[in-house]
Amino acid sequence: MADVTAGADGKASATGAAGAALSRNDFLVLRAIGASPERASQRGLAQATGLSLGSVNAAVRSCSEAGLVDDGLITEAGVAALEPYRVDNAVIMAAGLSSRFAPISYEKPKGILRVRGEVLIERQIRQLLEAGITDITVVLGYKKEYFFYLKGKYGVDLVVNPSYATRNNNGSLWLVRDRLANTYVCSSDNYFTENPFEPYVYEAYYAAEYADGTTDEWCMGEGPKGRINSVEIGGADAWYMLGHAYFDRAFSEGFVRILEEEYELPETSPKLWEAIFAEHLDELDMKIRKYPAGVINEFDSLDELEAFDSHFIGNVDSEIIDNIVSVLGCAKEDIHSFYPLKQGLTNLSCHFAVGDDEYVYRHPGAGTERMIDRRAEAAALELGCELGLDPTFLHMDGERGWKISRFVAGARTPDPHDADDLATMMGMCRKLHESGVVLERSFDFVDEGLRYEQLLEARGPIDVPGYHELREKVLRLRELAAGDGFAPCPSHNDFCSANVLMGEDGTRVLIDWEYAGMSDPASDFGIFCVCEELDDELMDRALEAYLGHEPSDVERRHHLAHVVFAGWCWYVWSLAKEAAGDNVDTWLYIYYRYAADYVDRVLSLYE
Repeated sequence: MADVTAGADGKASATGAAGAALSRNDFLVLRAIGASPERASQRGLAQATGLSLGSVNAAVRSCSEAGLVDDGLITEAGVAALEPYRVDNAVIMAAGLSSRFAPISYEKPKGILRVRGEVLIERQIRQLLEAGITDITVVLGYKKEYFFYLKGKYGVDLVVNPSYATRNNNGSLWLVRDRLANTYVCSSDNYFTENPFEPYVYEAYYAAEYADGTTDEWCMGEGPKGRINSVEIGGADAWYMLGHAYFDRAFSEGFVRILEEEYELPETSPKLWEAIFAEHLDELDMKIRKYPAGVINEFDSLDELEAFDSHFIGNVDSEIIDNIVSVLGCAKEDIHSFYPLKQGLTNLSCHFAVGDDEYVYRHPGAGTERMIDRRAEAAALELGCELGLDPTFLHMDGERGWKISRFVAGARTPDPHDADDLATMMGMCRKLHESGVVLERSFDFVDEGLRYEQLLEARGPIDVPGYHELREKVLRLRELAAGDGFAPCPSHNDFCSANVLMGEDGTRVLIDWEYAGMSDPASDFGIFCVCEELDDELMDRALEAYLGHEPSDVERRHHLAHVVFAGWCWYVWSLAKEAAGDNVDTWLYIYYRYAADYVDRVLSLYE
């Protein structure tokens, strides 16, 4: 067993046997001596370690007495003493959606972007290799195929995270928990101006930068010797988490134990691994590693990236940027102020500006080409623009489904519980229905539901309890409602408050015409009631506002029938989306409820 004496900083230090603990100062000096091809001067060691000359002299003396250094050079015992601190591997997390990095993230993952002439994740892999770290694992998820080439080019291991869309990054670490030892944990989209990686690291740490003033970042408090003793979201004049982290073996063992205990808990799924760490600070020892501003760079938006690399937009390979240039006739460099807008169930949208003019880019969601007729949507948008119902519309590609519109500043969505807002919406609906225009496309909620049913059946038999009984009732109700004698008219078919913008200047805009076509005039009322989750009283108020008079029994039953049809259509759509791996959340139940709760009641009005 090795003898142990007090090191230069008061901690125990090794005096001979490999694997015995080194003090921090002894470690820093021994590592610097081992990395130097020649005898390093005391001043050179001070510069390399950041220690004072006195601390360097004491550490050199301590290491010499322990047989780790001889005549200014590291010995075999010194090399052995460093071995417990050798970095075993690195994990680069590249599974995330990077939703804040719209619209580029709609096309490709952020880690694959070229910044200052280098692909982000490739630069980081090269920096790890330069530090002698060759065991590198990349965890993939969103658009994983963009990273496959890395295995052949750099020899990295690839692990696919199938839960990237439903779990936070704790799911990525879960998949590689057996690889966590002395491990760098990195994000694929960081850019380090200086290589932060080292072949030997003394203890677990989280990289940090100082916030001068207030910040929304994850701020850390520190106790003795830099140990992290608090983590808070937001703060002021504080060191905040930025960039990579390093797990030593003790930290890895403790974190994996906690992760295995908590992984299956429902509340764990949305947590960052950092949040799990913050909840167990008393069990997990990690220090703050402080970096000067500018060394670690994270880009949460295109504007941030452009500020770092002024040539990025001009050089980026992006079909979305090319589309904007082709429609607006601007230069790539003129486009700015990108940020994501509220995402719908079928599309992604982001804000951007050219000069002082603001716009919205709509990007079609994955798989929607099988569900939506984009040519028909483009024709309906032209009609909406002509009627003044959507004056924001500029251009839509009828083949691929992308669209550019003007942005309505300060817009709000109407409140269907407000009488004035309700009257405004019903007036817009009536204006469309009474336009007299004939669209080529016809749309029927029940037919559309049957089409979604085919997509669902392509994945296997539909064994949802009660599905076939509800379907039979819906089809019987359609036969009865067809005899009410309502002629088709141009309809929006996704008519709800979320698709109506009310600008501060009085602008009223009806957006998202994906399902528009010639339909029963009650179709818009049906989907409106379902999407707004209206009760019977509000349904009556909405119907009277739309008709302009108290509804007759026939009008009432006919419009209620279309509440059932709309609910059933989107219920089947939701089942198809869920079967394809998408999460429709609570809408699946909402759609079902309006179909199932009303079908018997409305059938009784007919039968």
